[in-house]
Amino acid sequence: MQKPVGIFDSGVGGTSIWKEIRKKMPYEDTIYLADSKNAPYGAKPSEEILQLSIKNVELLLEKNCKIIVVACNTATTNAIEYLRKTYEVPFIGIEPAIKPAALHTQTKKVGVLATKGTLSSSLFHSTSKMYAEGITVMEQEGKGLVELIEQGKQASDEVRKLLIQYLAPMLEVGIDCLVLGCTHYPYLIPMLTEILPKNVHIIDSGEAVARQTHAVLEKLQLLTKSETLGTSKFFSNSNIEVLKNLVGNQTEVAKLDF
Repeated sequence: MQKPVGIFDSGVGGTSIWKEIRKKMPYEDTIYLADSKNAPYGAKPSEEILQLSIKNVELLLEKNCKIIVVACNTATTNAIEYLRKTYEVPFIGIEPAIKPAALHTQTKKVGVLATKGTLSSSLFHSTSKMYAEGITVMEQEGKGLVELIEQGKQASDEVRKLLIQYLAPMLEVGIDCLVLGCTHYPYLIPMLTEILPKNVHIIDSGEAVARQTHAVLEKLQLLTKSETLGTSKFFSNSNIEVLKNLVGNQTEVAKLDF
């Protein structure tokens, strides 16, 4: 039996990453953990984020995963260094796509919408410093957005009001790239497209993460040899209905106490 690709997030947001992995590697089996009971991670202290990440990793290792994708920006920035040192399995992390934004911007002004936990992390600051020299990076905490997406309200008026409020200062200074620094936020792209001027390019990390996962599996000779479509299993420790709506009813979604 082939070993699955493990994916975890503070909730349902990392399913945006799962979709890209599935597209890139349709024959791989995947297991997804949604720690929705503890969402969002973004406002929690660093030590708590680390402990939650350890709990998720150990559960995925029990399920025999061959690689683990930390499909959460906050967990990546606060825990991935420790996870890589502690466990033998390879880890793929997620960080805001500052580099492609810096390469793409014409106005030299870039907006980053992320959680507090990501924006205040040392990894985020070192990435910004490395790639965004000579570029104005406008940081904005997306307070309340993850909670609304976790409730399945990504198309609501509440979300629209928050986005208009958060984007206004960025648009005032003339950003032409908006980096989505949370895996929940790609579910806001339809609304962001309506709100933002046509010249603002929306950048998220999903496709790049899928490419990197494939590259690491290939390098370590861990890619499946199967030519049968892989299975996907989803587990949540909270309401599974939102998760079901995002991944489609053809997949296995179960409630698990973890």
